Amino acid sequence: MGRFFWGSSKGATKKSSEKQDEGVGGYEGSKGREGERQASNAAVQDLFKKGLNKMADENLDEAIQYFDLALRLDPNLIDAWIKRGYCFFHLNNYSQAIISYDKALAIEPNNTEAWNLKALAFYRMKNYDKAIDCVNKVIDIDPNDGMAWYNKACYLSLAGRVEEAIDALKRAIEIDIAYAKKAVKDRDLDNIKHDIVFKRIVEVVVLEAIRMGHSNVGKMIWVTGLNRQEVEEALNSLMLKGLIVKKTGIQLGLTMGKEDQYELAPEFVSRIGLEKPQTMHTDADDNRNRNRSKEVLERVQVFKELSEEIDKARSSVEKGDVDGAVEHIGRLLEPRFFGSILIEHVPDLHRDLRLYHMRLKDVERGKNYLNANKQNILELIAELEAKVDEKVRKSIA
Repeated sequence: MGRFFWGSSKGATKKSSEKQDEGVGGYEGSKGREGERQASNAAVQDLFKKGLNKMADENLDEAIQYFDLALRLDPNLIDAWIKRGYCFFHLNNYSQAIISYDKALAIEPNNTEAWNLKALAFYRMKNYDKAIDCVNKVIDIDPNDGMAWYNKACYLSLAGRVEEAIDALKRAIEIDIAYAKKAVKDRDLDNIKHDIVFKRIVEVVVLEAIRMGHSNVGKMIWVTGLNRQEVEEALNSLMLKGLIVKKTGIQLGLTMGKEDQYELAPEFVSRIGLEKPQTMHTDADDNRNRNRSKEVLERVQVFKELSEEIDKARSSVEKGDVDGAVEHIGRLLEPRFFGSILIEHVPDLHRDLRLYHMRLKDVERGKNYLNANKQNILELIAELEAKVDEKVRKSIA
């Protein structure tokens, strides 16, 4: 027990004062070891924070070095293993990323973040079976993890397991209807988009758009990402089912004119328990509504402009136009344009987009980098677009 002296009374030859000194020395030794532990922990945290700072500056190789130094002092620092894997992932070194995630999982087998990231690494390696195995671990740990179910649907679709993919997608949408809208634009689900169940998912997306107040076809196309034919087919099906009704109304905006409007059928509204609109109001109500409408329009306009810039960035990436991609992604990142909005609402996506932007700006290698990482960049842009659409919905709710 440290430096304390535990001799028998018979064999003790030291004076009581000497024993006391020995005891004090033991206490000081214990304090010393505690101080060493605290100093070591502080050093670990300092190295870890430096690694995070390097990640924020897109210096991923240096970030890995700091995480490695931290892990030498504390091999059980799970966050460092996960961040190390994240860096390797963005350097397209998926094998090393998986090794890092495995180290984290050896310490904490139920760490869903590590399982999800490991699945994503296998997905990038096009090893869909192993990606499915990993995401199944997440679902075992948390059966209500909607993103895990959604990712599983994507991996199953890419693996050609259509029926299982549909089932997984339905479960994701049951947990959060937002996954329905994400699904209609996700290319990973192309293998299941011919299925009748997927057609119903499209209808759900259109129905939700109408419920949120997007009453004409043009608005529905904008908020859902569907094309006109898909929207019109869904509208026809929903009318046949008696869920919506069509009427002729006035299109709001700069150009006035007649246009078909759609709203939820009264029977459907009563069945699902939506509140009916107020029929009586005062002048004060009118003033509040006008002020709110103005604020809503201003917010929606900002997000609409942001959405348009995202669309330009996606188009440039799809065409392989590295100069256009650098320009439009740069506008998304610049605080004087949309950067402050992204930092406020989606800081993680802003950071990831900066990583890609930095590499695309490389005069000598930007073109090759774009060609090699086109799908990854498009997926990030799609996720960003989905987040922006979500903000629009909240703005007008």
